[in-house]
Amino acid sequence: MIETKLPIEVEEKEGVIVKPKLGVEKRRLLRVRKLQKTKKPDFIRQESWRYKRVKSSWRRPRGRDSRMRKKDAGWPKSVEIGYRSPVKVRGIHPSGFEEILIHNPKDLEKVNSKSVVRIGHTVGLKKRLIIIEKANELSLRVLNTRGVGEDEPKESEENGI
Repeated sequence: MIETKLPIEVEEKEGVIVKPKLGVEKRRLLRVRKLQKTKKPDFIRQESWRYKRVKSSWRRPRGRDSRMRKKDAGWPKSVEIGYRSPVKVRGIHPSGFEEILIHNPKDLEKVNSKSVVRIGHTVGLKKRLIIIEKANELSLRVLNTRGVGEDEPKESEENGI
C-alpha cells in the first residue's frame, strides 16, 4: 500500500467511498489554499509578451540589469516561497482525497481505498480502458477518465459528417 501523508477517514455507501471525512483544520486549509490560488498571479517568462519565439512558460530572470529580477514596479511577479500552499494540504485533491498517479494497471494494486487515481497523460486508450475497468472492480475513483467508455455519439456522427 502507498502511505498517505495524513490519516483520512472516509464515508462509504455500499462499499464505495463517497467522500472523505475532513477535520475542521483540514477543511479550513483547503479553503485557504483555494483563496490563495485566486490571488496568485500567472507567472510568465520575462519578455514572453514581446517575442513570439519566447514561450510564456516560467523561467527565472537572471540578467544583471533585469527589471523583473530586481522586482521593479510594473513588471510581472516572480515565483517566491510565499505563494506556496499550506503544508498539510499539498498534493491533496480539492475533494480531500490524496491523488496517486497511475501509469499501468499493476500500479492500482498499491493504491488504498482512501485515495483517488489520476491516470498519467502518456497512457494510451487501450491501457486507459483496462485501468478504468480494474479501478471500478477495486471501487477506486478515477479523476480523469476523459470521457472514455461513454456511449454518447459525437456531434459529427449525429449530423452525418
